Amino acid sequence: MRDLKHLIYFENLLENSNNELIQQAQQEGKKAIGHVCYQIPEPLLNLPGLFSVRLRAPRTTSTEMGNYYLSPIFCEACRAILERALEGGFNFLDGVIAPEACAMMNRCVENIEHLGCCPREGFFASYCDVPMKSDDLSLKHYVLQMQEHCLKPLHEHLGVDISVAAIRKAVEEQNEISRLITEIGEYRKEESPRITGYEFAIFCLATYCCPKYLILDKLRETAEELKTRVPDPASKYRARVAMVGSEIDDPSFIKLAEDTGLVVVADRYCFGSLPGRQEIVLTDDEDALTQVCRYYMQSGQCPRYLNTEKVNERHAYVDQIAKEYKADGIIYEQMKYCDYWGFERALVSHIMHEEYDWPVLSIDRLYNNGNSGQLRTRCQAFVESLEIKRIHKEEGKK
Repeated sequence: MRDLKHLIYFENLLENSNNELIQQAQQEGKKAIGHVCYQIPEPLLNLPGLFSVRLRAPRTTSTEMGNYYLSPIFCEACRAILERALEGGFNFLDGVIAPEACAMMNRCVENIEHLGCCPREGFFASYCDVPMKSDDLSLKHYVLQMQEHCLKPLHEHLGVDISVAAIRKAVEEQNEISRLITEIGEYRKEESPRITGYEFAIFCLATYCCPKYLILDKLRETAEELKTRVPDPASKYRARVAMVGSEIDDPSFIKLAEDTGLVVVADRYCFGSLPGRQEIVLTDDEDALTQVCRYYMQSGQCPRYLNTEKVNERHAYVDQIAKEYKADGIIYEQMKYCDYWGFERALVSHIMHEEYDWPVLSIDRLYNNGNSGQLRTRCQAFVESLEIKRIHKEEGKK
């Protein structure tokens, strides 16, 4: 396939935490708010005069300082983000809003705050308690937390407009991004996808890490370009997979998998598009904040939700998207030492195989592993097992 016009541009943006678009937005007078989790609704961090930046640590080679302030048995993503903060990589932030969702990530953000890693005048950090169940009582608590520990600090520290009209405008701006990402991602359903999982991951990840209004034009051009892009007649891909799991903020992991003959056609992981880049529909029957919180609570697929309904919903959701995107198998991955996904991966990889009849590859990985020989070997073996299964299935039809 011919190269996509803006792919290298987006790849270069993702090479640095403080990329050129963040610098441009701040020169225009906008404030940068860091966040670390889906549980803080993005529209609330993109109100007028704000833009959100999902924290990540590209090109990390060591977490020695992160190990010192945290622990070598903390999730490596947390240690890498703290390492980058200590190096001065997040000096541009005007604030961080974090959920009380993951104890390890909370300790990371607390260290960023207390060690003075973000020296901009007026920098603040705020922490919000978020639900572990999805019900009416949890929704009331969620809304209150967003009012008191997200919207209120933004207004008090930065003078941000937190009105209903401002929230609705931010939702519509995010919906425009989501519609484009969905349109681009739909091509992955094709028998011969005209976009690879790696390419899609680059475009999707940029919407989390860059000011959204500054990448809209290039996303529109990419969506238009894909309408006439022709897949290679002889595809190098031998099997289709859905990728499910924890934080994947390094597209080189997707590239590693695809270099072995897989093509990643669905992405149910942190920083992914399912459900992170789906449209939020607001009505006039209820206040905007409650509707936004309900959407994030109901759509969230994090294993932190422990009520039986949400646990079963996660299984059904993965089964649904794997079928919808015509996957041959599922890869369950987790960041090493991640408590929530460690439990989820160990349990659900068996459930999806035994109860839903999906071939599953279960992976425990490091934060940066684009050149991991062990992962490459396991992916190659998974490709071969999927091919053998397909051959047996075809022979059974004869």
